[in-house]
This record gives sequence, structure tokens and C-alpha cells, in this order.
Amino acid sequence: FFLYKNIPSQSKMFFPPVNFSAVEENVYRSGVPISINFPFIENLSLKTVVFLHSKHKIDQSLEIFLSDLGVQSVVLTEPEESTPLSAKHKKSDHITEETVIQAVSLLIDQSNHPILLICETGKYRTGTVVACLRKLQRWSLSSIFEEYRRFTKDKVKVQNEQFIELFDTDLVNIPLNKPHFLDS
Repeated sequence: FFLYKNIPSQSKMFFPPVNFSAVEENVYRSGVPISINFPFIENLSLKTVVFLHSKHKIDQSLEIFLSDLGVQSVVLTEPEESTPLSAKHKKSDHITEETVIQAVSLLIDQSNHPILLICETGKYRTGTVVACLRKLQRWSLSSIFEEYRRFTKDKVKVQNEQFIELFDTDLVNIPLNKPHFLDS
């Protein structure tokens, strides 16, 4: 991170974080950025970054970088007593309904834009939240799952897909000043 600060701006290279993609105008998703991604992230002029973490500590250099840019960091952690989508998974790639509702609410609040949604790899937790946003946008389930699987590759989590299918979009409060991508 500190080396990044000393690089002249004209010679900075732009490398997006793993699984980076635009979701909608001013709404992005990815895995957790590392120092080589910082010039790319800076170029997005973010206002908010939403971290979907269970027990992982956020890298200090990323915290400092975002703070220096004046980016609001929102950390949505899973409570210790939360029930995972599948108790069989020791790896924390599950996400609770409460966290999904919080994350989607942040994504559709224009006062947070431009916004980046991240989890460790940008696959499962991030993919579940984006899929629930797509459901709110009234995408077909086949389109939602196609996008979800594009990021998870061959490691589809059936439990996550069941969660997405059963997710009740009525639990998300739509703001009065909703973003254009929620227009039906």
C-alpha cells in the first residue's frame, strides 16, 4: 500500500480486483481488493464499500486506503449464532437473510453511490446479494442463476440458489428516491 502512494499517477497501472464487474450504473462487485488493485479502485470514485465478511478481518492497508480516499466502509458480519445456509459447510460462504436485506438496501440507496460490494472471493456472498437485487429487479430466475454461476464457475452452492429462489423481495424497503435500475 505505501509503495502505491509513491507511484506517479501517469505510470499507475489499473488491475481490477478478482471477480470485478459492474452490476448497474455506479454499483460494482468484486472480491476483496489487494494493493495492486488500489489505483483501479481509486479510479471508480467510490462513496461506499460494503464488506460481506463472516469472521475475516479486513486488511489494514485496505482500511487505510479507503479512509484516505474518504470512502465510507460498511462491514456486514454474520452473527456467531447465525444458522448457515448449510451446516455442512465449514467455510464461511453462507449469508443470512438479515445481511442480504441490509446489503441490498445499501445498494439501492443512491446516497451510497458509487458503491462496491465485496466478499473474500466475490463469488458466493456477493453473488447471493446481487442475485437478490436481480430478483428485486424482476429478472427471471434462469437469468439470475446464469449470472450467479458465471462468477461461481463450477462450484455452485445449491443452498445459495435455494435461498435466492425463496428470497422475499417484499422484505426490502424501496427508498422514495429509488435508482433508475429499479424502475419496472
